[in-house]
Amino acid sequence: MASFSVPSSMKGVQMQRVGGPEVLQYKTDLPVPVPGNGEILVKNDYIGINYVDVYWRTGNMGVAPNGIIGREAEGKIVSTGPGDVDSLKVGDRVVWLSLGGYAEYTAVPSSLAFPVPANVEPGIAAAALLQGLFALSLVEKITQVKKGDWVLVHAAAGGVGLWLCQLLRAQGAKTIGTASTAEKLTLAKDNGADYVINYKEENDLVARIQEITQGYGVDIIFDGIGKDQTANNVHVVAQHGTIVTYGMASGFPGQAPYRELAAKKARFVGPGESSLMRNIGGEFQQWCAKLFDIMTKHNIAVRVHGTYPLSEMRKVHEDLEARKTTGKVLVTP
Repeated sequence: MASFSVPSSMKGVQMQRVGGPEVLQYKTDLPVPVPGNGEILVKNDYIGINYVDVYWRTGNMGVAPNGIIGREAEGKIVSTGPGDVDSLKVGDRVVWLSLGGYAEYTAVPSSLAFPVPANVEPGIAAAALLQGLFALSLVEKITQVKKGDWVLVHAAAGGVGLWLCQLLRAQGAKTIGTASTAEKLTLAKDNGADYVINYKEENDLVARIQEITQGYGVDIIFDGIGKDQTANNVHVVAQHGTIVTYGMASGFPGQAPYRELAAKKARFVGPGESSLMRNIGGEFQQWCAKLFDIMTKHNIAVRVHGTYPLSEMRKVHEDLEARKTTGKVLVTP
């Protein structure tokens, strides 16, 4: 069995309070966690950054243990705690979904770690895991997208948006993607959107969508923006359609015209990354296997916007909130 020397201290980014990017403090003397029962200790090589990290930083998702946020990373197991660790062993390359990712080492439940397939390049598993699983749960659990469905994806060039465009193309859906720049529109189209709309420049988004769908509207809406699109979503959703708001980049969803929603017999699924991800729940291993199989079978492109050093985590958050990123952001300790 491989063995690794584990130091007593590590690099990491810690929060003492919630707030803006300035609360993220880079440190080099944090204690290395000790894996507990059924846990593994992973030396993180690549840390996945997600917009939900901003919600954790601002206190909208709760308080992270030891003030260290971050939902996912990829690396090697360097030690294991007592108890069953699901056949994982020291030296295995794994990707995990838990908490405490903004650090050089993280102790995570073995049930939330998955061996990285040999054909997956370094960093890609960390870039794919949360956003890929999340998009997959939206398409196959929260909704059941069928061939020929009209689907609207807001923020189509974001991390989850690009996954959705590709998964929807694989499902045979007709996808309309919205984004804020010409570059992002091109990216969305390259990744599977059949039609694209610049939501900042389009004077009447509702009329444009009705024109594209010839008055039908859209069967499903995946909204990663939130407040700014609330009314538009209700106006364009088709009879018996579904609106899924999974992001709050512009704030929590606003007051919706619920009479119109009820008249259309449409379904609304509100925000909450954790509540949506519970649909994967105890089936984590199976969903991971499915995700990596789909990546191979459908040649899913995992776009990495850039890789930052851990010491620049404040800049990472500033760029996220300024919507300067497309695809996935990675960080290396």
